[in-house]
Formats: sequence, structure tokens, C-alpha cells
Amino acid sequence: MSKLSSFVWGIADQLRGPYQQHEYGSVILPMTILRRLDAILEPHRGTIAGLIAGVDSEMRQASLVRQATGLRFYNTSKFTLTGLLQDPDGLQANLVEYVHSFSSAIDVFDRFKFDEVVAKLAEKDRLYLVVERFTKVDLHPDVISNSDMGDLFEDLIRRFAEASNATAGDHFTPRDAVRLVVDLIFAEDNAALAEKGAVRTVYDPTAGTGGMLSLAEEHLREENPDARLTLYGQEINDQSYAICKSDLLAKGQNPDNIKLGDTLSDDQFPGQTFDYCLANPPYGVDWKASEKAVKDEHKRGLAGRFGPGLPGVGDGQMLFLLHLASKMRPASQGGGRVGVVMNGSPLFNGGAGSGQSEIRRWLLEKDLVEAIVALPTDMFFNTGISTYVWVLDNTKSDERAGKVQLIDASGRSSKMRKSLGSKRVKISDVDRKAILADYAAFEASETSKIFDTQDFGYWTITVERPLRLRFACTPARVALVRDEPKLKGVDRDRLADVLATFGDEVYINRDAFMKDLGKHLGSNGVTLTTPQRRTLWLTIGERDENADEIRDAKGSPEPDPKLRDTENIPFGWNGTPKTADADGTERAVIDAYMQAEVLPHVPDAWVDRTKTKVGYEIPFTRHFYTYVPPRPLEEIDRNLDALVGEILDLLREVEA
Repeated sequence: MSKLSSFVWGIADQLRGPYQQHEYGSVILPMTILRRLDAILEPHRGTIAGLIAGVDSEMRQASLVRQATGLRFYNTSKFTLTGLLQDPDGLQANLVEYVHSFSSAIDVFDRFKFDEVVAKLAEKDRLYLVVERFTKVDLHPDVISNSDMGDLFEDLIRRFAEASNATAGDHFTPRDAVRLVVDLIFAEDNAALAEKGAVRTVYDPTAGTGGMLSLAEEHLREENPDARLTLYGQEINDQSYAICKSDLLAKGQNPDNIKLGDTLSDDQFPGQTFDYCLANPPYGVDWKASEKAVKDEHKRGLAGRFGPGLPGVGDGQMLFLLHLASKMRPASQGGGRVGVVMNGSPLFNGGAGSGQSEIRRWLLEKDLVEAIVALPTDMFFNTGISTYVWVLDNTKSDERAGKVQLIDASGRSSKMRKSLGSKRVKISDVDRKAILADYAAFEASETSKIFDTQDFGYWTITVERPLRLRFACTPARVALVRDEPKLKGVDRDRLADVLATFGDEVYINRDAFMKDLGKHLGSNGVTLTTPQRRTLWLTIGERDENADEIRDAKGSPEPDPKLRDTENIPFGWNGTPKTADADGTERAVIDAYMQAEVLPHVPDAWVDRTKTKVGYEIPFTRHFYTYVPPRPLEEIDRNLDALVGEILDLLREVEA
């Protein structure tokens, strides 16, 4: 594969000069697709020509070709890539005609603006050289398998992305990561997949170049060569869509199952569900372009994909997670499974009541999350951040019902001989088997933890403390009154003069201060509204723990905003029931927590129950944290002494 990739990449040498390095992909990628399709058609040209002769209906032509050859595309031109070289002067026109003569299933060259590519190659006198070089590489499936072809496309994209400082990871996921995801989502169904006549559907809403779909098909074929697998995908990038569609056409898949468009704002498979769903959505990418459509669908509640909640507009990963959950085949029809790769933020971003937390809450309370696997860092071509595979299932086995398995596979990797961008490690076959063994065992170990779904829930409570202020009309506090914008309708100079008459008197009770204030204001003809009086005493007052509590008109203590705090109480705290149900459990647990954890330290605190919220987070790293004690001080001292000695020796050599 590396030799083939180098050969195809070497053709780009013919483009030096007229093309910048970042422009090579616009030529090499469509030409690689064309050579692949040309090689597939070559053995069938005579048969196809005879079948379509005199048949005007393209639908009929396509049906005849498919029945006779198994191909879902054909070409009505007399040309081949090799034949085109026989007429160098007419090469540009003939090549354009050849490409336009493909059946309508082949719309991929429009995505590369191939007519413009050909025109520029001809203008720069490079067209013949490029075509001639491509005819020397045999890309027939008997020579280059579909899997190897996918690897070739992805290697070329990576190289071109590096040359243009683009993000290679926007297009594809490393094959070793994909193989793990595929193995995980098929793991529970391997026996059923081996049955005679097995029929399955696989869907990827961020299909890229089709790598996940291709490996899913490859896995199933290995399990059962007679199985029928139908692939579906949607991709927003034109060139990635073109490659994906070409790849699936070469496999004999239905080209209509690969759609172009924004999955979030324009689902091309509305109402359709699938046996298996895979995806590697973009990380940390905003969804502003889809915002209106997404929010409109969110308003439909659970009738839409995004009813459970909306994440921050800066990162759309969790929207794809909800989308995938909606695409699982219903449990009543056999159920579906999802494997999706995401970074760490969907595990914990967003506090209780936030869109992210509500999405986690919905997934966990619906018991859809089966497992989450931490991948090694430095796994991807464009980032070294931590990534995780989420496995969803709406028909969990009895053993896994109500449970979530966390697997720490961050140490399951093998160092690569040569880094590819940020990718420095890979998941080898041995590593993958070890991860799958942890999954299959479904037991607690150093690398596997089993939790109840409610273990990730918690209450966020708001703890208030009473407002305590002392009042003294010092020059500094009076100056604040003069500058207070909320008192702009009052003669603040006159008000300041009134306050100055209080002298050095200090009050630790608000009501006593306000009573005397009323006398002073009345005797000086100053009138304040109730809101203005409140603004005045809040401005004059200074926090004092020894002052009396300030109470409202109902006699309840007013909270001090600056002393307000929040506490997170996990479900099941101190052996209490793991539930968020409003059956009295919440109040009882919160009261017990306050008595044990808060009131011994701040006896005057209370909970504002109107602000209590339920949250869910999955603190993955915390569950696998291993304490490493620091080195003994004696050892550190010895090392420091040794280093100081080395430095002194070096200084003596310099002085000598």
C-alpha cells in the first residue's frame, strides 16, 4: 500500500510549477477515482456496449447492466483511459466526453469541478503526462482490494491535507480506531451475524471518505460471506462525498444511499432507522450554520431528534450523539447499536440543568449507554487529545441492563515506527483483542469498571446564608451614595447631607437604622420610594458577621449573594437511594447532607429548594485515577546534592 500511495503521489511531480503543492489533491483525487472506475469497467465493456445498444431508457440500461455484471454504473463512451492516449490532440475533449458518459449514478466528478481541472491541465501542458502515468497503475479490485483502496484514498488525503495545513481528521478516522469501533458494535451480535441469510444495515451520518462503512462491511463479510449488508451515509464535504460514493459504487452498493448535505440541519434519511450506526463527528466545531433548523426541531420535544437538550453552540458533538440515538432501529424491531468517537467534553461539560447534562440524563435514564472506552492519546492524525468511543444499545442484554461499563484502553497501544502527523501510536490486533476481552468479560478490573446508570446522577443545591450588614454613614459610604446610578432620580447631594447628620453612629440592625433614617429624611423633606430605600441601605451597609440577620416582609432571612454557594450531592450519597424521583427521596437526602456536611460548619445556612437541579456527568478519569505517592524527601535531597555537585565540578573546570 505504501508503494502504491507513493507511486500515485509521485504522479504529482508532473504538476510542479503550474500547481502549488496544496492544489495537487484537486487533480490526483479525481484522477484516482476515474482510474478505479475505468479499471472496474474494463472487463465488461463489450458486454455493456451490447446490452445498452438501442436502449433509450437509462433506468432500463442500468437494470440490464446490473443484472449482467453486478455493477451499479456504466459508461456509454467508446473511450478508455488507455484509448484516450491514442489521440493526444483530442485528449482534452475526449476525456471530458468520457467522464460525462458515465451513468447518472456517477455524479462525483462534478464535486471536483473536473472539467475545470482538465482544462487547466491542458493549458499547462500536463494533461497527457498525468493521464499516461495513471494508465500505468492497475486499480482493479482483483489487484487492489476495496479495503486497500480506502486506505489509498485516506493516505492521499492525509498527505494533501498536510501540504495545505488542512485538518486531515475532518475527512477520515484512522483504520485502527475504526476497526475497534466496528468490533465493539458487532460484539453483541456476532452469533446472529453468522446466521444464514443475515440482513443488516449500517449508517454513518459523518461518512467522510467512507472508511467506517467500508470496514463495517469487511467485518461482516469475514463473519458471514453470504450476509447482505446495505450501507448508508451522509457527508457535508463535496470531495469526501465524491470519494465515499465512488468507493461504495465499486463495492456494488446502491449509490442513492450516499447523500450530500448537513446532517444536523437536513437529515437525508428522515424517519429511517438502522441496525448499526457509526460516526466520528467533528470535535469542538460550532453548529451556527445549523442553529435555526436545530432549535426549531428542539422545540418539537421528543418528537424530534434534539428534544432532550441542546449543547452550547460552540460544539455540536452531542447533537450527533442524539441524532445517532434517533437512528437506532426500535427495540420492537430488533434494536440497534451505535459506536461513536468523541473527545472528552461530552462526558462532563455543562453543569446540572444545562443542555449537555440533560442529554446525558436522557441517554442514561433511557438506559441507552452500554459502554464508554477511553482510547490512547496521539491516536489521530490531527490531534493528540483524549478520545472516547461511546457504545449505545437500546436492547441491552439482561446482564447489562441498567449498567454502564467504562473501559480504560488509554494504555492499549503500540508505538508506530514513523509518526503520521499527530498520530504516533496505533491499536494493534493484540491491543484490540485485549480491549474486546475487557468488554466481553463485563467484570470490574484495573481497566474495566461497572456502574449503575444512576451512579452518574447528582443534585446541585444552592446553599444560602443570611445577609448581615452594619450601617455607618462614613464619608466613604456616603460618597458611594452620591455615585449610585439607581438613585439618579433623587437629589443625591441633599441626601448625602442628610446621611452626614448620622455622625459616627453604627447600627447592626437594619430595621433600627431604617427607622432612624426615616426620621432624618422626613425632617429634611427628602422622599424615597421603597426600591430607592432598598438601594440606599444596600449601598450604606457593609458585611459584618456580628450584625443581625436582615429579614424580608414575611420574616424570612434575606440571602447574601456574595456568600451563596452550590454543592453537588451524588445519587446514592452515604448509602441513600439512587434516584431523582420526586417521592420525598430528594428532600430527605438533601436534608441529611446539609446536617452532615454543611451545617456543622455554617449553622445559619439553608437550601433554596427552588434552585435545586438534577445533573449527570461521567467523570471517567476520576474512576481510573491511581494515587502515586511523591518521592521521599531524602531521595529528593540526595538527587539535589548530586546535581549541585555536578554543577560545582563544571564550574571548577571552567575556572581552571
